[in-house]
Amino acid sequence: MSTAEPSPRQQFLAFLHEDSDALSAEIFARFFAYRPAARAMFPANMVEHRAVFMDVLVYVVRSIDDPAAEPAMMAFLGQLGRDHRKFGATTEDYSAFRKSMAMVVSQRLGHRRTPEIDKLLLLLVRATTELMNAGAAQDPGPAFVEATVVEHIRATRDQAVIRLQADAPVPYRAGQYLSVRTTLGGWRYFSPTIPPNPGGQVEFLVRTVPGGDVSGQVVAGTRVGDRWRLGAAHGSMQVDRDAGCDVLMIAGGSGVAPMRSMIVDMARFGDNPRVHLFYGARHPGDLTEMPTLWRLSITNPWLTVVPVSEETEDPWWLTDTDSRYEPGMHSRQTGTLADVVTSYGAWSDRRVLVCGSPKMVEATVGRLLAAGTPRENIAFDPY
Repeated sequence: MSTAEPSPRQQFLAFLHEDSDALSAEIFARFFAYRPAARAMFPANMVEHRAVFMDVLVYVVRSIDDPAAEPAMMAFLGQLGRDHRKFGATTEDYSAFRKSMAMVVSQRLGHRRTPEIDKLLLLLVRATTELMNAGAAQDPGPAFVEATVVEHIRATRDQAVIRLQADAPVPYRAGQYLSVRTTLGGWRYFSPTIPPNPGGQVEFLVRTVPGGDVSGQVVAGTRVGDRWRLGAAHGSMQVDRDAGCDVLMIAGGSGVAPMRSMIVDMARFGDNPRVHLFYGARHPGDLTEMPTLWRLSITNPWLTVVPVSEETEDPWWLTDTDSRYEPGMHSRQTGTLADVVTSYGAWSDRRVLVCGSPKMVEATVGRLLAAGTPRENIAFDPY
C-alpha cells in the first residue's frame, strides 16, 4: 500500500524541524557578519531566542496562503515589528536579515529545493522581514514606557503578583500581552491581569517556568522600587460583545491572566455574552486567581468559572484554595484541561479562547478539534 507524497509545505516544515537550533544559529551568525552592531540587540545566550525564532518561522510557513490563518499571521508579524522598535532595529537590519535567511536556508536545503519550496521560502523571508518592518514604521508611539514596581506578592512558591505604576498610560487591549524588560535584563512576555487604564496601573501574574533563566528570578527577586520597561502589546485574543456568540475560555496556570483581564473589562457592561471559563493547574493550591474569579462570577451572572486540577491533593508547601471559597461556586474538576473541557462536548456553538503553556495549548486545541470544535472558532496566540 503506497503512502501519499508529503506536500511541499510539509517537506519545508520537516526541514525546519530537523536541526532547528543549528539552522537558526547559522542564520544569526550570517546576519551578525553583515551587521556587527546588531549583535548588541540580542542577549548573550541566544538559545531561547533562537528557539522562539524558529517557532515563528514554523507558524508563518503553516499560515502562508491559508485564508483562515494568514490574516492573523500578518497581524502578528506587524505587532512583532512594532515590538522590535525597542531594540532600535532599522530597515537596513531587516534587509540584511532577509538576505541572511534566504542564503542560509537555500544552502542547507541543497538538493531538496524545488520550485514550490523556493516559493515558500520567498514568501517566508518577505513576510518575516517586510511585514515586521512595515509594522514598525506604522507605529508613531514610544517604543516602551517606564514603570515602577509598587507591590510584589508571593502567591505561591512559584507564582507572584507584581503591580506596577507606569509613567504614562500603557497602550494595550484587554487580552493582549506585553513585552517586558525587568531589572534582571532581557525582554520577556507577560500578560496583564487587568484592562488598560488612564492611570497607568499594570498588574502581572508571573509563574516560574521550569528550566527558564529569568522567570524564577522575577518571581523571587523582584523588589518594590524596581524600574521596568513595558514594550509593545501583542496578541489577538478578544471577546466581541456584538458578535452574538457565547465564549469558552480555557486557561492553564498564568494563562488565566489575559482571561481575567477580558472578564474584568466585560464587567463594565450590563449586557454580555455568556462566558464559561475553565481555569486549570497541576495542584488545587496553584489556582491562586479563583477567589477573585469567584467574586466576579457572583456579581456577573453571565460568567461561570470551573476550577480544574490535575492532582486531587496539594503538596506540603501549598494551601488548598478551596477553603477560601463561599458556598455556591462550581465544584473543582480533576484531570487535564483537555480531558475535562472535552468531556462536556465539542462546544461548537462557542468562540473558544485558549491560553497557557505551549504544551497545554497544543494538547487542548488538538482535543477540541478531535471532539468536533470548528477550527475557525478557536483562537490562541503563537506565544
